[in-house]
Amino acid sequence: MKLILAIVNRDDTHKLMEALVKRGFKATLISSTGGFLREGNSTLIIGAEENKVEEILGILRENCRARKELVRFWPPTPEVPGFFAPPLEVEVGGATVFILNVERLIQI
Repeated sequence: MKLILAIVNRDDTHKLMEALVKRGFKATLISSTGGFLREGNSTLIIGAEENKVEEILGILRENCRARKELVRFWPPTPEVPGFFAPPLEVEVGGATVFILNVERLIQI
C-alpha cells in the first residue's frame, strides 16, 4: 500500500477531486499555503494499492497543469514605503507529489 501526498494549486482542486471520485478514488483534502508565493494550495492525502499509483499520477497530470502568472512581490518590511517591485512571471499549478510506503493501515 502507498500513501500519496499531492500538493496542488487551489484552482485545480475541484476538478481534480471530481476526477478522482469519478475513477473510484477517495482523498482527504487539507487547505495549505505555499511558502514562496504565499497563495492557497490544497494537499490531498490518498491511500492506494501499489498497482493504482500510476493511474492516480495520470489523473494528477490531466488535472493539474502548470501555467505562468504575473505576481507582484510586496516589500518584506513596512520600513520601505512606496517600494513596489515590478511583476515577476512565475510558474504556478502542476503538482508536487510524495509517494510513501505504508507499513500498516488501521481503520477504527
